[in-house]
Amino acid sequence: MMHIVEISSPGAPEVLRPAQRPVPQAGVGELLIRVSASGINRPDVLQRTGNYPVPAGASDVPGLEVAGVIESGDASALAEAGLKIGDRVCALVAGGGYAQFCVAPVGQCLPVPQGLSDVEAASLPETFFTVWSNVFDRARLQAGETLLVQGGSSGIGVTAIQMAKALGAKVIVTAGSDDKCAACVALGADHAINYKTHDFAAEALRLTDGKGVDVVLDMVAGDYVAREVTCMAEDGRLVIIAVQGGIQSEFNAGLVLRRRLAITGSTLRPRPVSFKTAIARNLREHVWPLIEAGHIRPVIHSTFDAASADGAANAHRLMESNQHVGKIVLTWSV
Repeated sequence: MMHIVEISSPGAPEVLRPAQRPVPQAGVGELLIRVSASGINRPDVLQRTGNYPVPAGASDVPGLEVAGVIESGDASALAEAGLKIGDRVCALVAGGGYAQFCVAPVGQCLPVPQGLSDVEAASLPETFFTVWSNVFDRARLQAGETLLVQGGSSGIGVTAIQMAKALGAKVIVTAGSDDKCAACVALGADHAINYKTHDFAAEALRLTDGKGVDVVLDMVAGDYVAREVTCMAEDGRLVIIAVQGGIQSEFNAGLVLRRRLAITGSTLRPRPVSFKTAIARNLREHVWPLIEAGHIRPVIHSTFDAASADGAANAHRLMESNQHVGKIVLTWSV
């Protein structure tokens, strides 16, 4: 048996509770990880509240990213990936991350970057896979272009800032306080806009001398889309990855036409293993060396003991408070 954190019923953070379940078994193309740390992400909160259905075949245990040691697995798949039992890895999973043991597809596992702890490694997969897939694959951000990140102090935000800067782009972010703006600039953002005191669209145009931004990474949607369209450069690309501000958006379609804008979006969790494996390969080739060289670093705001009665609940309360900068991580010490 293993310790887990389960959702007893949809609701507030206190519905998260420690429990026990049988240790899962790795199947073909999979490995079993003895988990040291589990990352917390916004989709976990949505799943807890009943607003994010679990994909078919995925565990109902929340958690989309883990780090730890390979316990067992498909020998041929491990060999093909250059991994072996006993290696430290971090992994993107479709569920089951809040547990002492977690099964992951081998293709969605990456070696823990040299010099990183398991806590730091557990903070990587969900945000790094998401940012690479959307900012670089879908939006095709290029060196010298300008990226606008909504929510720069979030886990996604701190990842996007560092990855974009390391790969040669300029970065403007929005955040909800002057302290958060300062934290984003300290991480490498060229400019940070307090969206509570400034019009981010007007500021983005001012900061680009009227040209506008080339790519927008949007976690808000709702009425943000109309404002984003007004501050995008010709041939700009807008990628929507969450709808925290609502699913309805009205915008000036004439601007989209005249500036040849592209508006797209994606969700990562339900995509097939082959799709996520391709992202993992790109991360290992292009981003992992930047982490190991110190050009990109994990940003950990807080850790919580997963085995304690209220550890996961307190982690979710912090996530929902929006008072954090960077990632929140559960640790397994039992």
